[in-house]
Amino acid sequence: MAGRKARIDREELGRLVAAGWPLADLAAHFGVTESGILQAKRAAGLAKPMLDHTRAIPWKLNRAHYQSGPATNLRTLSAIAQGADVPRTKINTALRWARRLVGDGLDIGYDPQDGFREIPAPDGGGHIAAVLARALDAVDDRQAAAGPATPESTSAGA
Repeated sequence: MAGRKARIDREELGRLVAAGWPLADLAAHFGVTESGILQAKRAAGLAKPMLDHTRAIPWKLNRAHYQSGPATNLRTLSAIAQGADVPRTKINTALRWARRLVGDGLDIGYDPQDGFREIPAPDGGGHIAAVLARALDAVDDRQAAAGPATPESTSAGA
């Protein structure tokens, strides 16, 4: 059977995914690798779209800096801009951080050796201002689609 492509029934895959089957169990059930299941889920529209954070984090990060505050906030702002479902506390933290930098005339720089650092923003606002603007546009679009504002829905704009 070498070289033969395994057949994964999309309906059955959908039922099993909805039932909460783990990736390893799905792979064993269909006789394919976990990567094969991920490909089948994407093809069937069952996988969450992958987010691309390269616009928000254009640098090649040193592993030691992946979970730093600036990297986390930039990923959060990027996820917001891409329409991902982000917890309100993370949204508020990232927006507050970016607004502080922009309000103080600062931007962010990165060096693989030393990590992130705050630097004076260039004329026109710089990187953080652009990332913040994309995130705020997405928040505005989401709020407009949701209808009239309620006290709970306005806290992201604070």
